[in-house]
Amino acid sequence: MCRILGSFATGADRPDPAELSAVSARQRHGGPDEHQVLSGPGWSLGCDRLAVTDPCGGRQPYRLPHLPGILAVLNGEIYNHAELRRALAARGHRFPDLCDGTVLPALYAEYGPAFAEHLDGMFAVAVLDLRPGSAQLVLAVDDMGMKPVHLHHDPYDGSTRFASEIPALLAFDGVRISPRDDALDTVLATRTSFSTHTALDGISVLPPGATAVVRPGAAPVVRRRGPHRGTRPATPFDDTQDVLRHEVRRLAQAEVPVCAITSGGLDSGLVTALAAEHARETDAPPLHTFHLTYRGKWPDSEAVYARSVARRARTVHHEVSVDPDELPSLLTRTVRHLGQPNADPITLSTYALFRAVRQNGFTVALAGDGADELFGGYDRMRDALAAPAGADWAGGYADALSAAPRLLRDHLYTANYRAHIADQGSAADRIEQELRSAEAVGEDRITAMTAFETRWRLPAYHLRRVDHLSMAWAVEARMPFCQPSVVAHARALPTAARTGKRALYEAGAELLPTPVLRRPKQPFTLPIAAMIAPGSPLLDTVRELLSPARLVLGGKVRADRVQRLLARQLERPSHHDALALWGLAVHELWTEVVQGMRIPVGCAA
Repeated sequence: MCRILGSFATGADRPDPAELSAVSARQRHGGPDEHQVLSGPGWSLGCDRLAVTDPCGGRQPYRLPHLPGILAVLNGEIYNHAELRRALAARGHRFPDLCDGTVLPALYAEYGPAFAEHLDGMFAVAVLDLRPGSAQLVLAVDDMGMKPVHLHHDPYDGSTRFASEIPALLAFDGVRISPRDDALDTVLATRTSFSTHTALDGISVLPPGATAVVRPGAAPVVRRRGPHRGTRPATPFDDTQDVLRHEVRRLAQAEVPVCAITSGGLDSGLVTALAAEHARETDAPPLHTFHLTYRGKWPDSEAVYARSVARRARTVHHEVSVDPDELPSLLTRTVRHLGQPNADPITLSTYALFRAVRQNGFTVALAGDGADELFGGYDRMRDALAAPAGADWAGGYADALSAAPRLLRDHLYTANYRAHIADQGSAADRIEQELRSAEAVGEDRITAMTAFETRWRLPAYHLRRVDHLSMAWAVEARMPFCQPSVVAHARALPTAARTGKRALYEAGAELLPTPVLRRPKQPFTLPIAAMIAPGSPLLDTVRELLSPARLVLGGKVRADRVQRLLARQLERPSHHDALALWGLAVHELWTEVVQGMRIPVGCAA
């Protein structure tokens, strides 16, 4: 698990070492163990390493003496590296260590840009081929998009630059900041940017399961791959618990301390129970689990459920208590690390939780992300399935994704901005169109929704957040539900079994306490309505970010209407009004923070 960076261009100029050092410094929090950047005429390739697999080996960029001209860097984990090493050794390749990424130059030498089809894991890989006559840069990410890579291509000089994080990418001299005109609407309509877009013009993110080939002076050519070649075809007769147990056990193996995130819900509870079972059966030390709370009495606390899961699984449980007075500082830090706005208050909880994981000596954390998307667990899915034929279920579904529903957005926007969004189209419009098109060609609603969720929303909204905010503290988050075998199993289940997480409830019947199985669904997040209320810790921050002077300067929203929304929230606190205010505030803070990203400073955690 690391942070990677690089550039590829025509010409004989060697990149400025000071510039490359600034890029590396921006994401070094995710790779504190080792740093190296190589460069030559028209190219650079670097890595900030978090040593997890073969900590004493695996120096990046990877190079093999018998394959001069092929360099590679890896962010992530390749779980089938031992199998690949044996197969490549049989073809005459030799390796200096047992690190997973060491196989990459040989794998590329054998298969070219198709090398990623052979990888099982979570990964963002860059391979630089400098051999005469075949010079190219190849970038690849895993099938679910667990490990992102951000790109910038300059059409004027033909150069391409990439990095694991947007703040690092912006430290390249040739990357210019240009916030997208629709960034505010995207934040309010979908909470963060989906698809290959980011909130900045000219910066894209490689989509899940994609490989990009960059030739000298040309724009990246991106193509989607098929599923990992080693994925066993799933059938509806596979047992969900067994499939998940296999992946949890595989991901629980590491050469560094491993723990689990336990929110108190079904998904993380299953991962916790199976990881604890594995620790007992292998005579390993008891599993440690982590749960986040806020000091004082706040609504919707899940602490009692998390304790119940930990007690049943016999783990060493850590209940992390955060002082609410720290929330304004956490907000600034999360916006800086993410590099673009994300309107879900869960970001603050995620950052604080992984900080505690690292401070307690753990480098790997197992998490339950991905289950709702694959097994139909969201309330918006239930509501869409219950909508009668002819009803606007896609519009209701899109509104449920928002920080501010469509009518409220239209009410808050200035006339000019409302007209601009109507002319250009909103992110919400594109979501509705995709869902309706899927239904029009015969897909059932649950299939259409899970396809959208896993293709676009899960990578952008959840996985990018987990990646950036875990690596802010040099913690590797591993997600069993996102592994190819679990994904294939979920997609092969009958519709009824992957609706309302029925298959997961059946899998957890013998593993989890009854109150956890019977409780209503609740996301792991911040009690935002209570924290934007009179006397609350975030109120002054939100008021400052949404001051009329700032909003009038931005020209996108009506300052008077935002003030009335804030007044209504203070008089009658509600989750919906608080979330809309939060989305507006996060966007305002992001526009401020992003201007400072041109200054080469490290994003200290």
